[in-house]
Amino acid sequence: MTQHTLTVNGQRAVVDTGDPAKPLLYVLRGDLGLTAVKFGCGLGQCGACTVLIDGDAVRSCQLSVADAVGKTIVTLEGLAPGGQPHPLQAAFIAEAAAQCGYCTNGMVLTAKALLDRNAHPTRTEITDGLANNLCRCGTHTRIVRAVLRAAERG
Repeated sequence: MTQHTLTVNGQRAVVDTGDPAKPLLYVLRGDLGLTAVKFGCGLGQCGACTVLIDGDAVRSCQLSVADAVGKTIVTLEGLAPGGQPHPLQAAFIAEAAAQCGYCTNGMVLTAKALLDRNAHPTRTEITDGLANNLCRCGTHTRIVRAVLRAAERG
């Protein structure tokens, strides 16, 4: 077995992967039980598997576990370590921005990276920033409102 030490949601995790090329997505879900990270397309196109790597939104289906070693990984579960929703999560709840919930992980984490870079984005900047995250339910309008709400409270 091949062991990798990761820092996930502020905690050190040692995982036996067997393959250093194993996608981080599989390690997060299968080995660490962090199921907010979703398998969508497996091609890095939908955004359901997005995590934050050193503050950047990254598609975990496209990043090997070996490439994640030494980096800070945050999943949706890591945004609310004290049990209280992160302001962005609270805004998604207030705006009813999640319908089926499958895209929510990617939308929230991509929006978090966007707000960390630009605390007060315009509607167009939010739309552009989330353009590569797919939502088949069509809640994009509510998602944009949620990000605007979180930015106002920032």
